[in-house]
Amino acid sequence: MKDKNLLTMAIESSCDETSVAILRGGRDVLSNVIASQIDVHKVFGGVVPEIASRHHLSNINRVTEEALKEANVKMRDIDLIGVTYGPGLVGALLIGLATAKAFSLATGKPLVGVHHIQGHICANYIEHKNLEPPFMALVISGGHTNIVEVTDYNECRILGQTRDDAAGEAYDKVARVLGLGYPGGPKIDKIAREGNPHAVEFKRVFLEKDSLDFSFSGIKTGVLNYVNSEKQAGREIHTADVAASFQQAVLDVIVAKTVGAAVKMKKDKIVLAGGVAANSRLRDMMKEACEKEGIELYYPSPVLCTDNAAMIGCAAYYKYRAGYTDDLTLDAVPQLPL
Repeated sequence: MKDKNLLTMAIESSCDETSVAILRGGRDVLSNVIASQIDVHKVFGGVVPEIASRHHLSNINRVTEEALKEANVKMRDIDLIGVTYGPGLVGALLIGLATAKAFSLATGKPLVGVHHIQGHICANYIEHKNLEPPFMALVISGGHTNIVEVTDYNECRILGQTRDDAAGEAYDKVARVLGLGYPGGPKIDKIAREGNPHAVEFKRVFLEKDSLDFSFSGIKTGVLNYVNSEKQAGREIHTADVAASFQQAVLDVIVAKTVGAAVKMKKDKIVLAGGVAANSRLRDMMKEACEKEGIELYYPSPVLCTDNAAMIGCAAYYKYRAGYTDDLTLDAVPQLPL
């Protein structure tokens, strides 16, 4: 079979989205069904692992059937099964893994385990059909903030990462402090458009000279202290200004380090990946910084920024093409390194 006709079924269940996708040739998405649990976890202000696992279990068969139906293919037509095996919530990962292994065993089709972050990077291959490595990637989500040098479809190395909170996690916590609710990223992005990003000068944390690592716990504490001090002084808190100022302080560091890494490593392309890659202010700032340095910027559409199975299918396709397959001993690895 020619690679361009290979049919991949992919499963993603690392956190709170149950997703199954069918792809042809790695980049052509025939279906990408996503069952989100945002409304379920909203009342708790964050994802509750046990509840997430239960909903994956109740959703997975229905989502699989919908994906096959939408793609107009049968299980017997599938050539390859890809699945996220880490990192993520162990109970959630196990639901997707058990399903993928069951299909692999029943059909005799090859199984390929995919790193969740590799999947996020691969979302750009779906969006941009002509994109090829090498390039610099910024992976920015609720659980990760990484600057990654991508040298080939299956080869990359982390140049910088967060030492505490991920950017998306900081967004969620600050949104909670400001009473905006969950998930925090989209809510801060929206209200920040109405605020002054220089109303409150929160500290920019660049760490040691030449370091590409990040730290966001300090600015989270800075927002909390500011809000508490303003309340104690009886002053009105302008939520939009605080949100915009917080976001600006975070993104100033992220953009400077990412573009700086690309320049230093002589990369003429940067790709954004992960849920926070949908942030409008991040995209605007990255565009401006990349234009100044003559760097091309790529990012996926919002649906491909969030957790989805299409990106996992794309990553599985390139791993399979390179000769990688897994057997039924494949297990969930919650802290899987890149």
